[in-house]
Order: sequence, then C-alpha cells, then structure tokens
Amino acid sequence: MVKVGGYILGEFGNLIAGDQRSSPLVQFQLLHSKYPLCAVSTRSLLLSTYVKFINLFPEIRTIIQDVLMLDSNLRSSDAEVQQRAVEYLQMSKVATPDVLATVLEEMPPFPERESSILAILKKKKPSAFKNESDEKKEGKMTNGENNAAAMPTASPPTTLTSSAFTDAITSGGGGAGGISDLLGLEAPASSSAPAAAVPASNVLLDIFGAGEASATEPSDMSFKPEAQENFTGSDTNIKKFVCKNNGIIFENDIIQIGVKAEFAKNMGRVALYYGNKTQASLSDVSTALDTSNAELLNELNIQTAPVGTLLAAGAQVQQLVKVECVQDFTDIPALIVSFTYAGVPQRIRLVLPITINKFQTVAEMTQQDFFARWKALSQPTQEAQQIFKAQYPMDSEQVKTKLIGFGIGVMGGIDPNPDNFVCGGIVHTRTQQIGILVRLEPNKAAEVRYQHTSVTGSN
Repeated sequence: MVKVGGYILGEFGNLIAGDQRSSPLVQFQLLHSKYPLCAVSTRSLLLSTYVKFINLFPEIRTIIQDVLMLDSNLRSSDAEVQQRAVEYLQMSKVATPDVLATVLEEMPPFPERESSILAILKKKKPSAFKNESDEKKEGKMTNGENNAAAMPTASPPTTLTSSAFTDAITSGGGGAGGISDLLGLEAPASSSAPAAAVPASNVLLDIFGAGEASATEPSDMSFKPEAQENFTGSDTNIKKFVCKNNGIIFENDIIQIGVKAEFAKNMGRVALYYGNKTQASLSDVSTALDTSNAELLNELNIQTAPVGTLLAAGAQVQQLVKVECVQDFTDIPALIVSFTYAGVPQRIRLVLPITINKFQTVAEMTQQDFFARWKALSQPTQEAQQIFKAQYPMDSEQVKTKLIGFGIGVMGGIDPNPDNFVCGGIVHTRTQQIGILVRLEPNKAAEVRYQHTSVTGSN
C-alpha cells in the first residue's frame, strides 16, 4: 500500500495539495515516516516520488534534498537506492525548472493489452467469440437507435477505459462520481448563465473568503447563445486556480477540460486537455480567444495552438496556449470553445487561469529595507487597504500557505507584531518590474477580521 500511495502522490499529489490536511509537507512526511521500514523496491519508488515532489512543490525542495543526502541513501548497500539518491540529488541541483518539469512529467497512459489466454481461446473456438461480438454489435445498434430517437438530449457519459482522462495531468473523473469529486475539485452544480468578465483586482482577498458571492460573479463558465440544451456539470470558480495551476477547469455531461500551467517571470504556458465523455464524436471543434475586452488584448500577448476539428468518442486532445504579460492587468482572459454535438452547436466561455499573480516572483529584504521602501511608496494611488471578515478560522500556517501560493514571499522578523504577515513580490512585465509590499494584519478581537494593506510601484 505504501508503494501504491507513493506512486499516486508522486503523479497526482498536486491535485490535493490545496487542502491543509494534505499539504505538500504533510504528504512528504506521511510517506517518509514509512520509508525506514519499507523493502528496497519500495524505498526506490519513494525516492522517485520525492524527486517528483521537488518538481511539483518547490517549497519543500531543501527538505527532500536533505533526505537524499543522508548516508543511508548515498552510501546504501543497495545499488539501486544509492544510484537513485545520487542522480536525483544532482538533478534537483543542476537542472532548471523547465528541464525538471520535462523529465518528471506524468507517466503516459498504459496501452490496452489483450489477455494471452483470451487470444488462445479465440483461436481454438472463434465461433463462441464471434457470437458474443455479434450480440455486442446488436446491442450497440439498439442503443444507437434509442439515442437517435431521443436527440438532441445528450447521451449519458461513458466510463472510459485506459483513456487519457485517467492518466492525464488533471486526473479527472468521468462524471459526478469521478476522481475530481473525491479530490474536491468540483463545486455543486448551478444553473448556466452568461459569463461576465472576471475582475482580478481583489483576488488576494477572495482566496481568504472575503465577501459573499455576488450576482455579477459567473456561476458557470459556459454561455450558449446558439445552443439548445443546458450545460450541467461542475461549477468551477476561477478563484480556485489563483493559488494552483493544475486541475479540472470545466466539466459537463459532454466534455471535460483540464488544465496544467507553468509560468516564469513574464512568460507562461497553459496546456488545455479536452476530453470527449460521450459515445459520439464531437465535430466542428474550434477555439478562439475572447476579443470582447480590447484593453486586455493589449495587456497580454496570447497565442493559441490549433486544435483538430474532430474529437472522437472517448478521446482527448491537448492545446497549448502561450501567454506574455506585456503590462499589468486586472481582467482575466477567456477562450471560446465551440463544437457540435448531436447536431446541436455548443459554446463554452472558458475563463483561463491567468491572473496577475502568476507573473509574480518572491522578493526578500531586511526589516530596514522593507520599511524604507514602504515609506517611499507614499502616493495615494500606490496604496490600497481593505478590512474584511475572515470566513475560516485564523490558522497562521494555512494563511501562510495561501500567501506563498499566491506568489509572494512571507518574510519573518519584519513586523513588530509577530501575528502580522509581511510579504513582498515582484510582478514581471515585458517593459518593467513592479514591486509589491503587503501587510496582512489579523485582528482576532474584532470579530475575527483581517486588515489587508498593499503598496506597489505602479499606479
């Protein structure tokens, strides 16, 4: 069971890392507590899991490197353990993040293999298997006739065997009872409504649960000016992707869309995975950037790779989206995904997980430098402050994890009040770098409230 757990967490542990009960450090500590008692083969696999953690969770890199440097690993009597420890340690020190991500990508889907026993039986008694195949074909024809009579109602999703859904980076399920539900990636379904532009200005406050959901916020990422049937499925809030880059971004009875993104300074790359959940092909598949916000098109340079016009039943295709931050922005870009299912045009407005904090890197400084820079940014347009009520218990470690996930560095020993969080970051654009300083002050006595103050070098 340790070996199975190690393999699954190494491949898909990032999908549950947002929960404090399964944070990156908790996952690592849980696995490593079993390490000394495991067999050699299990220890070898766990070392592979550890190096995958370095790629998925850079914040625990040093902790894992310390484990790899232990004499029990580097000088192990077992050649396999020793070789993995040495190679993984060097890889984590020498390889760049891009190279590391390429080398340690998820395992590809395993090909389906026919049982050797069934192959022998088919040769000896082909008539028996022929009859069985004929019955299956008849059943499919009957189902097809029933489905055709019921159109344009969508056919129920099928369970996909050895499909890319299971082994894709998002590891999403094929329906309401899928893996994505178990991991908490989906929210309760809601009625479909036209999606408005999603502002990103208060996104840091939103991840702490500030404010109630308003009627102007999109309850569903789909709109259907030409479609004749409602979209049902997961109601994915774009706020979930503020502090993470992987997951299921949209799903209904017809299609599942997963995302995996990576960013470096002012450049980013987003991989979208389109999976057909039905028994019929999706035709006229196309994607186009939402051009309704002209200002956003000048602030971001987005290039989308072409995608095939036909998506076969149970198949999955990938589309790469390259993005460059030209200047600071507040709105969030969207992609219009169009296809035809059962003769009915469908359209989805897919909000992309591209927010300003994705182009942000950590800034570290001394107490003297922090307050000197804070005082220098004294213009009214350079400072923003908001007081809001906490929606969850004030757990310092959980708040710190969210701030780090937001892309800003949490600096200790800066503020005289140890309960306050002092943070710094740098937003990278094509033409300039914008410094950001943040103070988050919990006030447990005043009805569990936060005071958030930030200053920036940009207006």
